[in-house]
Amino acid sequence: MSFKQKLQQKRAILVPGAPNALAARVITDLGFEAIYVTGAGVTNMSLGLPDLSFVDLTQIVQHTMAIRNVTDLPLVVDADTGFGNAVNVAHTVRMLERAGACAVQIEDQKMPKRCGHFAGKELVAPREMAAKVKAAVDARRSDEFLIIARTDARATEGFQAALDRAALYVEAGADLIFIEAPESEEEVRRIPASLPVPQLVNLVVGGRTPIFGQAELAEIGFAMVLYANVALQGAILGMQNALGTLIRHGRMDEDGTIVASFAERQRLVRKDHYDELERRYAT
Repeated sequence: MSFKQKLQQKRAILVPGAPNALAARVITDLGFEAIYVTGAGVTNMSLGLPDLSFVDLTQIVQHTMAIRNVTDLPLVVDADTGFGNAVNVAHTVRMLERAGACAVQIEDQKMPKRCGHFAGKELVAPREMAAKVKAAVDARRSDEFLIIARTDARATEGFQAALDRAALYVEAGADLIFIEAPESEEEVRRIPASLPVPQLVNLVVGGRTPIFGQAELAEIGFAMVLYANVALQGAILGMQNALGTLIRHGRMDEDGTIVASFAERQRLVRKDHYDELERRYAT
């Protein structure tokens, strides 16, 4: 069954974000069904900067290619605003589809965009975003490649305006709709019933949207549940704990409650596979 078909089932597929290829390996290893290539995560993890438009298309393409190289799972790629106007969006879609993405998410913020759970966002006109969605649809090579339209209007124009924008983006051809940062349980529940295409919800740990369980979100009617930066936030805490232990005690033993073992690290990156290749091609 294709990823597109799975989303039509509206069973709230959990999609964690991967800020790099190692995180993608962990997500795959644990049995998730898809991966989100998170722009915020790439920015935080690779540049040590906040999610304020510091990454460009080339960097997102490179990260998508690296992640595609280590997993066969469907990749949903965060392409921010599409990196420009409708013409730029078409180029973005072509590049990311060739890099191995299965879906691309574009949003209706003005550049420089910012995290959907930050204050101070500004939006382009609804018709401008609709044109970008149409350009994305026209640029894709496969009908199985999904265009996800995100609106950040809830924070700037109100919830009804977000629904109105979403309806316009559906008319432009969006396959999925992403209404960012609904702020109440009632708003979350209204979204799937308000639009004719599958919906996703982004649950940010510590963000503006109330947290629901997967089963309840499936019952409400969501197709996908993003946890874009749980892996990143877990990695930050893990690094702080391990390095804090090191600086306090001046040594680090192989303690499975603090660090993964050396053997587990090599298993995740499939060192045995490359050892076998070396043996096979040895001269």
